[in-house]
Amino acid sequence: MNPPLHFGTALLPDGWHDDVRVVVAGGRIARIETGMPPAPDDERHAIAVPGLGNLHSHAFQRGMAGLAERRGAGDDSFWTWREVMYRFLERMGPDDLVAIAAFAYVEMLETGFTRVGEFHYLHHDPAGRGYANPAAMSVAIAEAAAETGIALTLLPVFYAHGGFGGQEPTAGQRRFLLDLDGFARLRDHAARALAFLPDAVLGLAPHSLRATTPDELTALAAMAGTAPIHIHIAEQTREVDDCLAWSGARPVEWLFDHAPVDRRWCLVHATHMTPDETRRLAQSGAVAGLCPITEANLGDGLFPARDYADGAWGVGSDSNVLIDAAEELRLYEYGQRLFHRGRNMLAPAPGTSTGAALFGSALAGGATALGTPAGIAVGHSADLVTLAADHPCLIGRSDDALIDGWLFAAGRGAIDCVWRHGVKLVSGGRHHAREAIVHRYRAALSGLLE
Repeated sequence: MNPPLHFGTALLPDGWHDDVRVVVAGGRIARIETGMPPAPDDERHAIAVPGLGNLHSHAFQRGMAGLAERRGAGDDSFWTWREVMYRFLERMGPDDLVAIAAFAYVEMLETGFTRVGEFHYLHHDPAGRGYANPAAMSVAIAEAAAETGIALTLLPVFYAHGGFGGQEPTAGQRRFLLDLDGFARLRDHAARALAFLPDAVLGLAPHSLRATTPDELTALAAMAGTAPIHIHIAEQTREVDDCLAWSGARPVEWLFDHAPVDRRWCLVHATHMTPDETRRLAQSGAVAGLCPITEANLGDGLFPARDYADGAWGVGSDSNVLIDAAEELRLYEYGQRLFHRGRNMLAPAPGTSTGAALFGSALAGGATALGTPAGIAVGHSADLVTLAADHPCLIGRSDDALIDGWLFAAGRGAIDCVWRHGVKLVSGGRHHAREAIVHRYRAALSGLLE
């Protein structure tokens, strides 16, 4: 058993407490004592918060970060960025994917994410043929999670079509494509790959209404059972227009009219919604999966946060063009400030902390979407983050002001240590395996980009 952890102050489910002693056994929190001075053998730290869930990642895209920042001949958008992505993955194999995903997961841990929802659609070899193990690329994701220590909610993606109404896929999508039987086989093999990871979760993800027919979506919802179901939806205005042309309804409207959307579901992006769609999402119990850095990078638009009331939401790093938990939350708030031309848009009431509101909502929504509890509580996995009390932006702060200082002023520089399932993976803001993982990442990228 590791020595107990003692925190000068810690954010527990019912708020901040001083002199918190946490006993960990078997990777889980066995006991929490508050108001307790440190014992001689305790490992002492100043400020503790729970680890966050990153509810939406395409890990392989970390390797192409910055490669799509050259202006094209026409208007640049998600659709032109997608062509760059297709070209980038043309030669990527399982070993390359392990190297790239491990690097992305190191960065996630170093910024305070302790679980990732991997929305994984890169299934086949570069020619579009299945590997001997149909889940070979899912195995690569699991290996990267094991190497780095991050918790994994794997979301194998069903992708069968190139547009609404079952259109033929394009050549660039050949590595993603499966029918329902093939997807079920892949998911069975993926489950075996997760068996050696502590508290891993297996969900599934219809890629989008563009890539899935109504009958396939119905079958996938039944296949999921109680597991998480994630779907891209209403990310771009062109997607909304194409959905209207196909069905006469907008994407979120169509989904609620034709699928059993509930707490199992995470609607990723949901950027372009009417007030009625926004209300239906908020009342459903489903989680809005927001990725502010990627949505800004792609020019997608802004989620209608002010109209979302008490709806559940969380954040993800999506394309992984930049990985920083604090930056996702800060940019979410700042987008609303720019749009509404005001400040503290997402604080729930006068006098309340914007940072604490953002962090609390993202913690709860991320946990729901990833199929796991979150927070520093007995029985939960010991997924903990400490902040550096001597960081200049945290000096003189206490309680919720610490979260404000971290999110709005310090960013990832405030992260000191990170534990995942009771194992300390990050010290002084640096993952213990960073050097070796970056070395292998560099070699993989050199081969892919030559």
